[in-house]
Parts: sequence; C-alpha cells; structure tokens
Amino acid sequence: MAIEEKLAARLKAAGIRPEDITFSFTRASGPGGQHVNKVSTSVELLHIPTGTRVVASDSRSQHTNRNLALLRFVERIEAARTAAAQKRKAEASKKRRQRAKRSYGTKQEMLRDKKHRGETKKLRGKVQPGGHG
Repeated sequence: MAIEEKLAARLKAAGIRPEDITFSFTRASGPGGQHVNKVSTSVELLHIPTGTRVVASDSRSQHTNRNLALLRFVERIEAARTAAAQKRKAEASKKRRQRAKRSYGTKQEMLRDKKHRGETKKLRGKVQPGGHG
C-alpha cells in the first residue's frame, strides 16, 4: 500500500475530509542550494474547521513535504483525540473513587487516629494570659 493511500485511510478514520484541508507552497530555507532557492518545496497545511496549521520543509521534494505535512497533521489530531479520551477516562475513574464507601478497616483506623489526636490536644493545657515575655 502506497504512503498516500495509508495517509488517506488514516484521514478517513480520523473523520477528516480532504476538502477541509488547504495547502500552500513556499520556498524553503536551509540547505539544498539553488534547487531550494528556485522551487517552492515548503508545504503549509491548514485544516480549516480547526485552524490547525502544519509546516513541512524537511525534504527538497514538494511531494515528500506534502506527505510529511499530512502525516504530522494526522498524528497531531490522533494525539489530541487520545488525550481527550484519557482525560474522560480519568475523570470517570476519579468520580467512581470519590463515590466509593470507605472500607470498615479504613474507617476504624481513621476514628482511632482522630481519637488519638484529640487525646494529644487535651494534654496541652490552657495558655496563661500575660505569659512569658
């Protein structure tokens, strides 16, 4: 399967329509000599609905840079979706833990600690007004 077909399949799986993507081509900078100076090899991808912008100018080939921009864009979208899913999962897990009742042993331990703390405080005694200066 060619790289373009794989990218098209990943775009489709991510729910991204090709007509929502625009490409602009500019001259790249960096090594490459006269070829880079004369040919517009740098590719800028813009996803119109999200406003996501990706630039690729790694290669001297416009075609390769176009594929790189698409690949980076798909990876960015997939990473964002994965992060959102993990966040939802973490929130659900947190709520579940908060709603869970404490075990009998945990509750008894808390009460024991609380009682011990109260006894420690009772031993302190009252502060005398106008105490030591």
